[in-house]
Amino acid sequence: MSTNEVTISSKKSFKSFLGKVVHNQLFIPFVALLLLVLFNLAADWFLHADTSFFEIVLKPSSTGSKILSGNLITIIDNASELALLAVGMTLVTSAAGGQDISVGATIAIAGSTVLRIVKGYAPDISGGKFAVVMICSFLLCVVVSAAFGAFNGMLVAVFKIQPMVATLILFTAGRSIAAWINNNDNISINDERFGYFGNFIPGIPVPTPVFITAICLVIIALVLKFTNLRLYSQSVGINASSSRLNGINPKVIKLITFIILGVCVAVCGFIKVSRTSSITYAVIANNIEMDAILAVALGGNNLGGGKFNMTSSVLGAYVIQFLTTTLFRMKVSSSAISAYKAVVVILLIIMSSPFIRRWLDDRKSRREAARAAKAEAALEVAADINADVNAGKESV
Repeated sequence: MSTNEVTISSKKSFKSFLGKVVHNQLFIPFVALLLLVLFNLAADWFLHADTSFFEIVLKPSSTGSKILSGNLITIIDNASELALLAVGMTLVTSAAGGQDISVGATIAIAGSTVLRIVKGYAPDISGGKFAVVMICSFLLCVVVSAAFGAFNGMLVAVFKIQPMVATLILFTAGRSIAAWINNNDNISINDERFGYFGNFIPGIPVPTPVFITAICLVIIALVLKFTNLRLYSQSVGINASSSRLNGINPKVIKLITFIILGVCVAVCGFIKVSRTSSITYAVIANNIEMDAILAVALGGNNLGGGKFNMTSSVLGAYVIQFLTTTLFRMKVSSSAISAYKAVVVILLIIMSSPFIRRWLDDRKSRREAARAAKAEAALEVAADINADVNAGKESV
């Protein structure tokens, strides 16, 4: 093989590898994460910050325990609830072809349920009794949240209402229901052990929500690996009629995905109220549904349903929290952060729209056709040259 042939072969293999990387669903969230890292590195350089954005230190907490502190720890910690919501939202999006906009309100309901149970036994709960109370409050909030998830799923699967319209009911009434559970009282738990689940366990420097999220992600990974949930939800999202002909019940699959999202919401609600040991019904998990939808979109998943990549959705959740922390670092007001995220949502939706996809495919087809025509013209020129050479030889 000549040197030119080796060079051409290596270029083709590199282009093939680069094409696989670019078309990988993890490409967009990884690029977004890389851009945020570079931006913060540049900010550290130009602003001459005393503390690097990426610095992690071990410092004493208010209780005297040594805990890890830094922007990266804050990102990993605060993204815990969003990562869990991204898991459930991805399944709902895949099977139902729409999104649940009531997750923030349902988090308020789940958190209010937990506080109602715990407050009934506060302030003095012995060690063994405390464990029983916490387990019972968590299980009850899972049941309640899953029931509301089933309610949303029933509207979508049985009554065939669009997911956003169906979940608009709880989006509107959910926080009022949360306030009704505790008679609109501002519940506050004084037992410091209640805050362990949303903050730090004494002697462990890593935030507890990180462990809770890791356990939940492992569970959902095992479920997707050892069951047909991934296949069935994607099949229903792509074509419900064909799935029915193949023995899959679309109503059941859609209902299951909404229930799973309800369980994810319950865990988020438990963590949320544990972080503050209290609840503010109108503020808790405010606008978190937009972040969850953005995580699914940023992960490259089709918001119209069908195939999904759970890893990219979870990574998208951490990228969003990275963006939020970066915006806070740049002194952007909390009221304006949603506007920045909305711009990202618009760009992602436009990029993933059928019109843009058709336009990109058309451009690709034109480029390939032009290259083919150019190669064919080159072959014709070479053939003409060879013909002229042969004719010259014959005349000689």
